[in-house]
Formats: sequence, structure tokens, C-alpha cells
Amino acid sequence: MIDIKVPAVGESISEVTLVKWLKQEGAYVDRDEVIAELESEKATFEVNAEQAGVLKTVGKEGDTLKIGDVVAQIDEAAPRPEGKKADAAPTAAAPQANGSPAGQAAASASPAPAVPAAQGPVTAISNDIKATPVAAAMISDKRIDAGSITPSGTGGKILKHDVLEALAHPGRTPGKELFTRQDRREKMSNLRKTVSRRLVEAKNTTAMLTTFNEVDMSAIMALRAKYKDKFKEKHGVNLGFMSFFTKAVCYALQEWPAVNAYIDGDELVYHEYCDISIAVSAPKGLVVPIIRNAESLSMAEIEKKVVELATKARDNKLSMEEMQGGTFTITNGGVFGSLMSTPIINIPQSAILGMHKIEERAVVVNGQIVVRPMMYLAVSYDHRIIDGRESVSFLVRVKELLETPDLLLFGKDPVKALLEL
Repeated sequence: MIDIKVPAVGESISEVTLVKWLKQEGAYVDRDEVIAELESEKATFEVNAEQAGVLKTVGKEGDTLKIGDVVAQIDEAAPRPEGKKADAAPTAAAPQANGSPAGQAAASASPAPAVPAAQGPVTAISNDIKATPVAAAMISDKRIDAGSITPSGTGGKILKHDVLEALAHPGRTPGKELFTRQDRREKMSNLRKTVSRRLVEAKNTTAMLTTFNEVDMSAIMALRAKYKDKFKEKHGVNLGFMSFFTKAVCYALQEWPAVNAYIDGDELVYHEYCDISIAVSAPKGLVVPIIRNAESLSMAEIEKKVVELATKARDNKLSMEEMQGGTFTITNGGVFGSLMSTPIINIPQSAILGMHKIEERAVVVNGQIVVRPMMYLAVSYDHRIIDGRESVSFLVRVKELLETPDLLLFGKDPVKALLEL
């Protein structure tokens, strides 16, 4: 009989919560097979069987365990059940993480309104929606929010009947008692506790202020429409908004280094690189993975990294390393429909950029009223280190780069660069 203990997942973490048993008491498990899911204040990670054998569970779901506590035991002497073949080439899986919060929700692997804080700019990631072909067609045709439909199929699959029920009873869950006065309590997860603590800490320990501007997205949208197919064919990834915003932010951060710095005691720490955190709405809550050295990446490399991080966030596979650090955060509330907001700084960073919904509005261009796709931008910053001139100039520079995508090639007008102006 061997003991499976809670692994160390970080210097500052002393306890975890047993979230779920993925294998039940008495089940025969193979070596390296995932048996349980644990959650620390910063991440969700998996526990693997160290040897093949019969599983004996020790902890219960919801239990708080210390690092090093025995979570399960495996009887490696137990015979393998008939019909269960040994894995040919088991792959050891290191603890994977999902986790820590920052700022406000944002984007997804593709930053347009298809994914709120999870895909893309900050990139949101919604849970996978499972539905039969007929149900999926009805959802698309009637433009129903799939999240409002109660699935009745096996494995949480949405059936045709479920869609009809949602259409017949808009605004309420089918079968749910009306005018109920019941309350429901559930234990706050470690991840949610961390989100709460960090957001309050950001409000209480920084001199936070927000400045606003708006950007005409016409040029970027036209560029995407023209090159999206070739870009996808060449690089195997979609051309989203995230790469444009990340590029623009990196140039602006290098011109206004205080926005890319933070306070450490009585010192200011300036970064010579841009590690861009992207707020992603994952199944278990907000996470903020990081694009390292984003200033050195191409548009395609940024988009590929966004997809990689967004996918890991959705599958709860982000490692601690992928979420620690970061010098500046981008969040996209626009995927949820937010028109304007004041994002909260992701401490210890000193600033965060909030993207919002693209909306056609009447604007004046060269004395003429025209309709343009406009987006409000917001930069929340720590006034202790960033002055008003720096924050406003930073945001104006981001706006300039986004409205003139040609400048994203190397941050300057080609003619001015040629003339060294």
C-alpha cells in the first residue's frame, strides 16, 4: 500500500481543497492516471496515481488538506481486473494549475463578442456547449443564449425539447418553482477567495484612477476582413483583435515606462520587457495568464499564444508559471457587452487597459458626420507612480497605433522613420 500525498504547489501555499474525486473508492487505476482534482488559493491542479492498483480514498470532497497530507492510498499488490489492459505508455503529468485573478473580466481566444473575458484580449472563455444538431440549429436560428437552456440529455447535452421549453418559458428555468423564497449557500472556492482578496487589496493599497478615450476600429476591421483568410492559411490561427491591441500596448509601454513599472517598498521597478497579462474567463473563474516578451513577438505568434493560453484556461491546464508575473494587463469586457467600465489594477502591476464593445456611432470626421465602429478604452492606473500626463499620453498613443495599423510595423510613420524625424 503506497500513500498519495498532497504535492507542494508553491512557496506561499500551505493548504488546498479536495474539489473532486475523478476515480472512486475501490476503482483500479493505472500508473499516472488522474485520480483527483485539488484547488489552492491560486490554482486548480490534478493528482496522479504513482503506481497502478486499487484506489482507497482518504480525503472527502470539500476537505481542506495540508501540503504533505495523505489524500489517497493505492494497493499496488491488488490484481488487475480482467478486461482492463495496462496502459502501453503512460505519461506522467505534472500538477497543472488554473488560476489567479486580476482586473476585470475580459476576453477570449477570439476577442470579438463571441467570448467575453475569456478568449482574446483579455480573452474569455465560455464552457463548451453540447447540443444535438437539431438543437444547435434551433439555438442559432432563434439566437437563444445557450447558457439559459437547461439540458436534459446524457452528459449535459441540449436536446430539441430543451430548446422548445426555453422558447415556451422565456426568462425562467423549465420546471423551476415560481415565486420561491429559498436561499442556497455554497462554500466559497479558494480561487474565489483569492479573487476577492486581491481586488479589495488593489482598491485599498493603490491610488487608483481611470482615464478614458475612444478608438475608431475601422482600419483594423478592414485590415482583418482583407487578410483574415490568408493569415489563417499561412499561420494556422485566426487574426483577432488581441494581436493588434497587444502590439499597440507594447509600443506605448516602451515610450511611457512608468506604466510598465511597479512600486516595491520605496523603490520603483522598471521593466525593460513587456509581459502582457490577459484576463480570461475560465470555467472556474477569472484567470490571468501571461504572454512573455510580447514586445518581441509577431502578430501570428501573439495570436497563437492567446489560443494556447485560452485553451489551457478552458481545460484547467494553466501552470503556476504561466500565471505568475506580468507587467501590464489587458481585459476585454466588450465580449460581455460592456460599453464602458473602470477595470481594477492587477497588483502589483500599476495599470490595466480595458477594452469594450464595438458599437457603430455617429462621429465627426473632417467636418462631416459619419458612422464608424467605435470602442471606448479605459486605463486604470496607480497615481502614486503614474502621473496624469503619462497615463493620458499612453492611452492616446495606443489609440493612434490602433487607428493607423501601419504604425504597428515598427511603431513609427515610415516616412518619419526614413527622415529620422
